[in-house]
Amino acid sequence: MKDTWTSMAIGGALASVLVAMVLDGSSPAVLIKPAPLILVFGGTFFAGTAGYLKSDLKRVKPILLRATKGDAFDMEIAIQEMARLAGVAKSQGIMALDKETSSIVDPFLRRGVELAVDGVNSEEILEVLENDIQATRERHRMGAKVFADMGGFAPTMGIIGTVMGLVHVLGNLSNPQSLGPAIGSAFTATLWGVLSANVFWLPISNKLKRSSEVEVQIKQMELEGLLAIQSGASSRFVRTRMESFLAPEVRNKPDEKGAAA
Repeated sequence: MKDTWTSMAIGGALASVLVAMVLDGSSPAVLIKPAPLILVFGGTFFAGTAGYLKSDLKRVKPILLRATKGDAFDMEIAIQEMARLAGVAKSQGIMALDKETSSIVDPFLRRGVELAVDGVNSEEILEVLENDIQATRERHRMGAKVFADMGGFAPTMGIIGTVMGLVHVLGNLSNPQSLGPAIGSAFTATLWGVLSANVFWLPISNKLKRSSEVEVQIKQMELEGLLAIQSGASSRFVRTRMESFLAPEVRNKPDEKGAAA
Protein backbone atom coordinates (compact mmCIF):
# COMPACT_ATOMS: atom_id res chain seq x y z
CA MET A 1 0.00 0.00 0.00
CA LYS A 2 1.26 3.45 -0.93
CA ASP A 3 1.56 6.22 1.64
CA THR A 4 0.25 9.31 -0.18
CA TRP A 5 -0.62 11.37 2.89
CA THR A 6 2.31 13.76 2.43
CA SER A 7 1.18 14.64 -1.11
CA MET A 8 -2.39 15.12 0.11
CA ALA A 9 -1.29 17.26 3.06
CA ILE A 10 0.92 19.46 0.88
CA GLY A 11 -1.98 19.87 -1.53
CA GLY A 12 -4.25 20.79 1.37
CA ALA A 13 -1.79 23.39 2.65
CA LEU A 14 -1.44 24.93 -0.80
CA ALA A 15 -5.21 24.94 -1.27
CA SER A 16 -5.61 26.70 2.10
CA VAL A 17 -3.29 29.47 0.92
CA LEU A 18 -5.18 29.90 -2.34
CA VAL A 19 -8.58 29.91 -0.63
CA ALA A 20 -7.32 32.49 1.88
CA MET A 21 -6.19 34.71 -1.01
CA VAL A 22 -9.60 34.49 -2.64
CA LEU A 23 -11.42 35.26 0.61
CA ASP A 24 -9.12 38.23 1.11
CA GLY A 25 -10.17 39.62 -2.24
CA SER A 26 -7.03 38.71 -4.15
CA SER A 27 -6.62 36.43 -7.14
CA PRO A 28 -4.31 33.39 -7.10
CA ALA A 29 -3.40 34.32 -10.67
CA VAL A 30 -1.09 37.03 -9.32
CA LEU A 31 1.26 34.26 -8.16
CA ILE A 32 1.81 32.97 -11.68
CA LYS A 33 4.76 35.11 -12.70
CA PRO A 34 7.60 33.41 -14.60
CA ALA A 35 10.46 35.49 -13.19
CA PRO A 36 9.81 34.82 -9.46
CA LEU A 37 9.05 31.14 -10.14
CA ILE A 38 12.26 30.61 -12.09
CA LEU A 39 14.34 32.49 -9.52
CA VAL A 40 12.88 30.83 -6.42
CA PHE A 41 12.53 27.23 -7.63
CA GLY A 42 15.52 27.17 -9.96
CA GLY A 43 17.78 29.12 -7.62
CA THR A 44 16.69 27.03 -4.63
CA PHE A 45 17.39 23.75 -6.38
CA PHE A 46 20.84 24.71 -7.61
CA ALA A 47 21.88 26.45 -4.38
CA GLY A 48 20.50 23.61 -2.26
CA THR A 49 22.31 20.91 -4.23
CA ALA A 50 25.57 22.80 -4.85
CA GLY A 51 27.10 21.35 -1.70
CA TYR A 52 26.62 17.72 -2.75
CA LEU A 53 28.43 15.37 -5.08
CA LYS A 54 27.08 14.83 -8.58
CA SER A 55 26.51 11.18 -7.73
CA ASP A 56 24.32 12.25 -4.80
CA LEU A 57 21.94 14.08 -7.12
CA LYS A 58 21.02 10.86 -8.94
CA ARG A 59 19.14 9.86 -5.81
CA VAL A 60 17.10 13.07 -5.49
CA LYS A 61 14.23 11.90 -7.71
CA PRO A 62 13.85 8.47 -6.01
CA ILE A 63 14.03 10.21 -2.64
CA LEU A 64 11.29 12.66 -3.65
CA LEU A 65 9.09 9.79 -4.87
CA ARG A 66 9.75 7.94 -1.64
CA ALA A 67 8.55 10.93 0.38
CA THR A 68 5.41 11.64 -1.63
CA LYS A 69 4.13 8.20 -2.63
CA GLY A 70 6.42 5.55 -1.20
CA ASP A 71 5.31 2.26 0.28
CA ALA A 72 3.78 2.47 3.73
CA PHE A 73 5.73 0.68 6.45
CA ASP A 74 3.79 -1.90 8.45
CA MET A 75 5.48 -3.22 11.58
CA GLU A 76 2.80 -5.85 12.13
CA ILE A 77 3.52 -7.40 8.72
CA ALA A 78 7.22 -7.56 9.63
CA ILE A 79 6.38 -9.24 12.94
CA GLN A 80 4.08 -11.77 11.27
CA GLU A 81 6.75 -12.64 8.69
CA MET A 82 9.38 -13.21 11.36
CA ALA A 83 6.97 -15.31 13.43
CA ARG A 84 6.24 -17.42 10.34
CA LEU A 85 9.95 -17.96 9.69
CA ALA A 86 10.45 -18.85 13.34
CA GLY A 87 7.75 -21.51 13.05
CA VAL A 88 9.43 -23.00 9.98
CA ALA A 89 12.84 -23.03 11.66
CA LYS A 90 11.45 -24.51 14.88
CA SER A 91 9.61 -27.36 13.18
CA GLN A 92 11.96 -28.14 10.28
CA GLY A 93 15.31 -26.72 11.34
CA ILE A 94 17.16 -23.55 10.39
CA MET A 95 18.25 -25.03 7.04
CA ALA A 96 14.60 -25.15 5.95
CA LEU A 97 14.69 -21.35 5.72
CA ASP A 98 16.81 -21.67 2.58
CA LYS A 99 13.63 -22.48 0.65
CA GLU A 100 11.94 -19.37 2.08
CA THR A 101 14.49 -16.82 0.89
CA SER A 102 12.97 -16.57 -2.61
CA SER A 103 9.66 -15.42 -1.11
CA ILE A 104 11.18 -12.78 1.19
CA VAL A 105 10.66 -9.34 -0.35
CA ASP A 106 12.76 -7.32 2.10
CA PRO A 107 16.44 -7.45 0.94
CA PHE A 108 17.66 -6.77 4.49
CA LEU A 109 15.74 -9.72 5.94
CA ARG A 110 16.67 -11.96 3.01
CA ARG A 111 20.37 -11.22 3.57
CA GLY A 112 20.03 -12.02 7.26
CA VAL A 113 18.24 -15.31 6.63
CA GLU A 114 20.86 -16.32 4.07
CA LEU A 115 23.62 -15.62 6.58
CA ALA A 116 21.84 -17.70 9.22
CA VAL A 117 21.32 -20.58 6.77
CA ASP A 118 25.01 -20.44 5.80
CA GLY A 119 25.92 -21.07 9.44
CA VAL A 120 27.34 -17.60 10.21
CA ASN A 121 27.45 -17.08 13.97
CA SER A 122 25.19 -14.54 15.67
CA GLU A 123 28.00 -12.06 16.44
CA GLU A 124 28.98 -11.80 12.78
CA ILE A 125 25.35 -11.55 11.64
CA LEU A 126 24.83 -8.78 14.18
CA GLU A 127 27.87 -6.89 12.91
CA VAL A 128 26.93 -7.22 9.22
CA LEU A 129 23.31 -6.22 9.66
CA GLU A 130 24.07 -3.38 12.06
CA ASN A 131 26.48 -1.98 9.46
CA ASP A 132 23.65 -2.26 6.93
CA ILE A 133 21.32 -0.37 9.27
CA GLN A 134 23.90 2.37 9.82
CA ALA A 135 24.47 2.72 6.06
CA THR A 136 20.70 3.00 5.54
CA ARG A 137 20.48 5.66 8.23
CA GLU A 138 23.25 7.70 6.59
CA ARG A 139 21.64 7.50 3.13
CA HIS A 140 18.34 8.66 4.51
CA ARG A 141 20.00 11.45 6.47
CA MET A 142 21.56 12.78 3.26
CA GLY A 143 18.21 12.71 1.45
CA ALA A 144 16.41 14.56 4.23
CA LYS A 145 19.21 17.12 4.43
CA VAL A 146 18.92 17.95 0.70
CA PHE A 147 15.34 19.10 1.14
CA ALA A 148 16.05 20.75 4.49
CA ASP A 149 18.79 22.79 2.79
CA MET A 150 16.38 23.75 0.02
CA GLY A 151 13.93 24.86 2.70
CA GLY A 152 16.64 27.12 4.09
CA PHE A 153 17.64 28.62 0.74
CA ALA A 154 14.12 29.22 -0.64
CA PRO A 155 13.21 32.26 1.55
CA THR A 156 16.59 33.82 0.81
CA MET A 157 16.02 33.38 -2.92
CA GLY A 158 12.63 35.02 -2.48
CA ILE A 159 14.24 38.02 -0.78
CA ILE A 160 16.80 38.26 -3.58
CA GLY A 161 13.94 38.34 -6.08
CA THR A 162 12.17 41.06 -4.11
CA VAL A 163 15.33 43.18 -3.91
CA MET A 164 15.82 42.77 -7.66
CA GLY A 165 12.25 43.87 -8.23
CA LEU A 166 12.59 46.89 -5.95
CA VAL A 167 15.78 47.92 -7.74
CA HIS A 168 13.77 47.87 -10.96
CA VAL A 169 11.01 49.91 -9.29
CA LEU A 170 13.44 52.55 -8.03
CA GLY A 171 14.84 52.86 -11.52
CA ASN A 172 11.40 53.80 -12.89
CA LEU A 173 10.14 56.38 -10.39
CA SER A 174 9.25 58.68 -13.26
CA ASN A 175 6.10 56.61 -13.85
CA PRO A 176 4.12 56.73 -10.55
CA GLN A 177 1.18 54.75 -11.95
CA SER A 178 3.31 51.65 -12.39
CA LEU A 179 4.78 51.70 -8.89
CA GLY A 180 1.96 49.78 -7.17
CA PRO A 181 1.86 46.79 -9.55
CA ALA A 182 5.66 46.73 -9.77
CA ILE A 183 6.07 46.62 -5.98
CA GLY A 184 3.42 43.90 -5.73
CA SER A 185 5.21 41.89 -8.38
CA ALA A 186 8.50 42.30 -6.52
CA PHE A 187 7.07 40.83 -3.30
CA THR A 188 5.69 37.82 -5.18
CA ALA A 189 9.18 36.33 -5.05
CA THR A 190 9.30 36.57 -1.25
CA LEU A 191 5.88 34.95 -1.04
CA TRP A 192 7.00 32.04 -3.20
CA GLY A 193 10.22 31.66 -1.24
CA VAL A 194 8.48 31.42 2.13
CA LEU A 195 5.61 29.38 0.71
CA SER A 196 7.79 26.78 -1.02
CA ALA A 197 10.02 26.36 2.04
CA ASN A 198 7.17 25.77 4.47
CA VAL A 199 4.73 23.95 2.21
CA PHE A 200 7.07 21.85 0.05
CA TRP A 201 10.69 21.44 1.11
CA LEU A 202 10.56 21.31 4.92
CA PRO A 203 7.53 18.96 5.08
CA ILE A 204 9.23 16.61 2.60
CA SER A 205 12.40 16.68 4.70
CA ASN A 206 10.42 15.89 7.84
CA LYS A 207 8.62 13.02 6.06
CA LEU A 208 11.96 11.53 4.99
CA LYS A 209 13.27 11.75 8.55
CA ARG A 210 10.18 10.02 9.92
CA SER A 211 10.25 7.32 7.22
CA SER A 212 13.90 6.67 8.04
CA GLU A 213 13.11 6.29 11.74
CA VAL A 214 10.36 3.76 11.03
CA GLU A 215 12.40 1.78 8.50
CA VAL A 216 15.40 1.60 10.82
CA GLN A 217 13.15 0.48 13.67
CA ILE A 218 11.71 -2.31 11.52
CA LYS A 219 15.21 -3.43 10.53
CA GLN A 220 16.26 -3.51 14.19
CA MET A 221 13.15 -5.54 15.02
CA GLU A 222 13.94 -7.98 12.22
CA LEU A 223 17.51 -8.26 13.44
CA GLU A 224 16.38 -9.12 16.95
CA GLY A 225 13.86 -11.61 15.58
CA LEU A 226 16.46 -13.24 13.35
CA LEU A 227 18.90 -13.68 16.23
CA ALA A 228 16.10 -15.22 18.27
CA ILE A 229 15.26 -17.62 15.42
CA GLN A 230 18.92 -18.63 15.15
CA SER A 231 18.95 -19.46 18.84
CA GLY A 232 15.94 -21.78 18.38
CA ALA A 233 13.23 -19.51 19.80
CA SER A 234 9.54 -20.18 19.24
CA SER A 235 7.22 -18.03 17.14
CA ARG A 236 5.62 -16.62 20.27
CA PHE A 237 8.96 -15.56 21.74
CA VAL A 238 10.04 -13.99 18.42
CA ARG A 239 6.81 -11.97 18.33
CA THR A 240 7.27 -10.93 21.97
CA ARG A 241 10.88 -9.91 21.38
CA MET A 242 9.99 -7.81 18.33
CA GLU A 243 6.97 -6.23 20.01
CA SER A 244 9.25 -4.96 22.77
CA PHE A 245 10.19 -2.19 20.30
CA LEU A 246 6.56 -1.02 20.10
CA ALA A 247 4.53 1.15 22.43
CA PRO A 248 2.40 -0.91 24.86
CA GLU A 249 -0.89 0.31 23.38
CA VAL A 250 -0.13 -1.12 19.91
CA ARG A 251 1.16 -4.54 20.96
CA ASN A 252 -0.86 -7.69 20.26
CA LYS A 253 -3.49 -5.80 18.29
CA PRO A 254 -4.22 -8.70 15.92
CA ASP A 255 -4.68 -11.10 18.86
CA GLU A 256 -7.08 -8.70 20.55
CA LYS A 257 -9.14 -8.35 17.37
CA GLY A 258 -9.25 -12.10 16.95
CA ALA A 259 -10.36 -12.59 20.54
CA ALA A 260 -13.05 -9.98 20.14
CA ALA A 261 -14.37 -11.71 17.03
